[in-house]
Amino acid sequence: MFHNITFANPWVLLGLILVPLLIAWYIWRYRKQDPTIRISDLSLINDVKPTLRQRLRPLLYVLRVLAITALIIALARPQRQMSREEMQVEGIDVVLAMDISGSMMAEDFRPNRLEAAKKVAASFIEGRKDDRIGLVVFAGEAFTQIPLTIDHHVLLDQLSHIKTGIIKDGTAMGDGLATAVNRLKESKAKSKVIILLTDGINNQGSVDPQNAAEIAALYDIRLYTIGVGTRGMAPYPFKDQFGRTVYQNVPVEIDENLLTSMAQSTKDGKYFRSTNKQSLENIFSEIDRMEKTKVDVTRYENYKDIYLPLLLFALACLGLELLLQLLYFK
Repeated sequence: MFHNITFANPWVLLGLILVPLLIAWYIWRYRKQDPTIRISDLSLINDVKPTLRQRLRPLLYVLRVLAITALIIALARPQRQMSREEMQVEGIDVVLAMDISGSMMAEDFRPNRLEAAKKVAASFIEGRKDDRIGLVVFAGEAFTQIPLTIDHHVLLDQLSHIKTGIIKDGTAMGDGLATAVNRLKESKAKSKVIILLTDGINNQGSVDPQNAAEIAALYDIRLYTIGVGTRGMAPYPFKDQFGRTVYQNVPVEIDENLLTSMAQSTKDGKYFRSTNKQSLENIFSEIDRMEKTKVDVTRYENYKDIYLPLLLFALACLGLELLLQLLYFK
């Protein structure tokens, strides 16, 4: 009821100090008005009770105090504050280009590289509610899993279903990047970003990765490349002749020079190396900080005077007091 109420003249409210003083003065005066009768015996008037009119006579002073209180508050000019905000969001278009080749099943990340990358990417998507985000997957070839969308529920559902083996195996980084660029080249967003995540060396595809990066630069697309994999050897699951899962350590080979060159071909692009899930989370957090969505907020405030009901209430109390004094309590 009193939400967003302010006063144009708040100092006037100091006058409310008078209200308890007026009440105290009336009680003191009322007691002084008790009559004194010098008689020897009160038995004759013990059964005399005060009339209703006598009981209600303090009502006149109550009405006067209420009128004074309402007038003081009205003079303070109570106002209801009404505000409105207009938000202008400059969203960022982001495409995640994710490697889903067989080597992403290596378990130097828990439970494996692909699942760890999917979980970290999902957290990244959930934190960017105002951005359009798309998903491209690549192995020996590349395709768009989901185009740029603001419907992050659909995007997260599609992300959760990607797995290795759904396309020809290999690592076609150039094709993956070119597919992502194709999704962003017509974008009107102020900022366009591709995050390319891979764990290997380019060995498939028809598009040279460096050429794809240079094409991205022509469309003002910023490229962040991420190499995932521990340094040295990583455990990789195989099936033996009996169908049992066995592990074999395989060398981790990431073309960091190429990934660095690709990122630096675009304005403010950057290469990151992730050797465990925690470092991958830190990388996505850093990218999230660097690619902040711009939000302009314009606030409008308006004030509406609401003293009139108090003024009318005060006048009604004074009018009722006057009528009662001239008629009922005369």
